[in-house]
Amino acid sequence: MKFTVSVLAAGLAVAALGGPAAAQEVDNLTAAYEEGGRYYTEDDVPTYNVGEDGTVDWLTYSGFRRYHSECHVCHGPEGEGSSYAPALKESAVDMDYYDFLDVVTNGRQKVNAAENSVMPAFGDNPNVMCYIDDIYVYLKARGADVVPRGRPGGREDKSDDIRAAEEACLGM
Repeated sequence: MKFTVSVLAAGLAVAALGGPAAAQEVDNLTAAYEEGGRYYTEDDVPTYNVGEDGTVDWLTYSGFRRYHSECHVCHGPEGEGSSYAPALKESAVDMDYYDFLDVVTNGRQKVNAAENSVMPAFGDNPNVMCYIDDIYVYLKARGADVVPRGRPGGREDKSDDIRAAEEACLGM
């Protein structure tokens, strides 16, 4: 994962400018560069890459698989939400990447007179944490409506860099 101060500064600048209109000024969707089979925005945040023929990058494909093994039970298929938990596809577009990581890692609880929302912490679950960027990128692609519902039809091959990072994370 790439962590940079510029992304945090950009997020703070957007927050300071206020509201969704300001957030639209920061392009958190378009891939600016590729590194080892992973795609990143200009602010070094993971993102998707979808070819004109609908072929998705490896992380988007893997994210589909990981999301459906760990997240869809509560959040519904394809990030659409359910009566039990909110849709996540919009969260991956609207929420800061680091806030997304924090919520998935540490969980979140909002319990008051108006709501009762509990997201469990997944920080100890390697099936989530070793693939957190994959899940995020998949949800981002769904939120941007560039990947339709269902299993992506075509995908790029898994790069050696992605394979090595996966093996290291899983202790293989």
